[in-house]
Amino acid sequence: MCRGPAGRLRGRRGWRGAPLRPAPEAEPAPGAAGSGATSRKGGAGPGTAAGRRRGRSSAPGLQQRGRPAPPPPPRTMWWDERVSARFRRNLQPTLTYWSVFFSFGLCIAFLGPTLLDLRCQTQSSLSQITWVFFSQQFCLLLGSCLGGVFKRTLAQSLLALFASSLAISLVFAIIPLCHNVVVLAVVMAVAGLAMGCIDTISNMQLVKIYQKDSAIFLQALHFFVGFGALLSPLIADPFLSDTNCILSNGTANASSNLPHIRKSLVPHHPGNLSHYDLPMKGMVVTRVSYAFWIMALINLPVPIAVFFLLYKERMVPCFNGSSHPLLSADELALETRPGDKDELSTAAQRPHTAAGHGDLFSCCQSRNFQGASFTYFAVHITGALVLFMTDGIVGEYSGFVYSYAVEEPLAVVHKVAGYLPSLFWGFITLGRLISIPVSYRMKPATMVFINVVGVLITFLLLLIFSSSVVFLFVGTASLGLFLSSTFPSMLAYTEDILQYKGCATTVLVTGAGIGEMVLQLLVGSIIHDRGSYSFLVCGMIFGCLAFTFYALLVFFHRMYPKPSPELDEASPDKAAAPEEPGQYQR
Repeated sequence: MCRGPAGRLRGRRGWRGAPLRPAPEAEPAPGAAGSGATSRKGGAGPGTAAGRRRGRSSAPGLQQRGRPAPPPPPRTMWWDERVSARFRRNLQPTLTYWSVFFSFGLCIAFLGPTLLDLRCQTQSSLSQITWVFFSQQFCLLLGSCLGGVFKRTLAQSLLALFASSLAISLVFAIIPLCHNVVVLAVVMAVAGLAMGCIDTISNMQLVKIYQKDSAIFLQALHFFVGFGALLSPLIADPFLSDTNCILSNGTANASSNLPHIRKSLVPHHPGNLSHYDLPMKGMVVTRVSYAFWIMALINLPVPIAVFFLLYKERMVPCFNGSSHPLLSADELALETRPGDKDELSTAAQRPHTAAGHGDLFSCCQSRNFQGASFTYFAVHITGALVLFMTDGIVGEYSGFVYSYAVEEPLAVVHKVAGYLPSLFWGFITLGRLISIPVSYRMKPATMVFINVVGVLITFLLLLIFSSSVVFLFVGTASLGLFLSSTFPSMLAYTEDILQYKGCATTVLVTGAGIGEMVLQLLVGSIIHDRGSYSFLVCGMIFGCLAFTFYALLVFFHRMYPKPSPELDEASPDKAAAPEEPGQYQR
């Protein structure tokens, strides 16, 4: 059929002027360059039918329509343009989740230093006040299990984070008004529930936004919890009582031992302090209320930041309407290949089904297990057991290293031994800061391997040099560094194995919380029965178990079915279909 110039123009440019596949109407001159030219070795060029098929199937550098792919994004020493563009697009939500985790850290570390002043405020015994520890930890675990309930939509997640961060500020403000230990335990239970929701939701949302690039952002997230945990004792310290804060006739002996009692307090284990007679009646003199009000003010910008994110996304309940797009056309062209646009539009038209990342109880429903392989369960279980051990080591070491140091054979001076928990948490925070750039160059599986092996070697050396005070300080710093990045690296590794379709975040957060509470109770009982030397033996055993469970996880990873390239929707080079209106662009 004869076509005029206009018809040929439409044939080559299309009705909207978009370039289409070149028509094989004429044989090009030998050696001519162009999309339809044959190669010098006689192969089909990318413009021919065979070349187009080959471009789809085997040539990663070609688009689906035969056009050459754009050059890869520029890469710097620690960063590449694709990850940088994704971070810039999600800057506000990422900073908001980091700030919420700072609030989590601020709340998790204040109770230990202030517990004796709170005992005076409530006029309770040591055994009674330590139940406040248990109340907070148990409800933190419960909140971690239930936090996934709010993940179903982005609006639910942000509203839950807003309520949780606001609750923490209110808890700080209300604690000075609690003059009964039962009321204080209830208030701390509310704080524990809020902290558990923050823990689960913040990890889930960062994994959902960044997926295969999430390791570096999870490391930064857990740096902020360490920073908050370091800051709250520093805020409280100027307001702590140097003498007994309940004035009575028999306070002299207890007052001289008050710093030692404060550092020896461990959740639900006051048995080794029962020989100290602390008065329960008398005039209360404590200034710790000012510390809590200062922390309430410091934490107040966090719920405000979450509210601003809700407002920007048009998710405040009193507002209606969809969110404005977060992704410009230029940024979309930078990350999305032209050949993937049809796939994106097709995926966006498919009905969304929530897969994984629910609360612990919804994850355990039988409908979620239909067609799941044995390795699916094994990856969840072994990943949770690794964190059960490593987070348990964090809890038991920070809780009992002071008591171990002041006992024989080391018999460290109380004031010097008091620096050990601070040194441990300081190097955990430093390790998380170092892990932010390291995680960009190193795979999460490699980082977890280095961590568990480092923990094992450190405990072995602590046992060998158990009579050296200097090596106790060196080993404490080393242990903090190796344990610092275990949780975020383990979470990124497990989610990567499951292709972000399981319940890894909820299961791992819950396993870590259980381990921190249970192993602390277990080690406290063993130390009470067997002596302080069993403290390092328990750590060595837990380190061996962590390494064993990690080896099993690697074994199950190799057995886990690999997704086909066509179905790998979690690829960082593909734009993910939005799950809901207002979902962040990736």
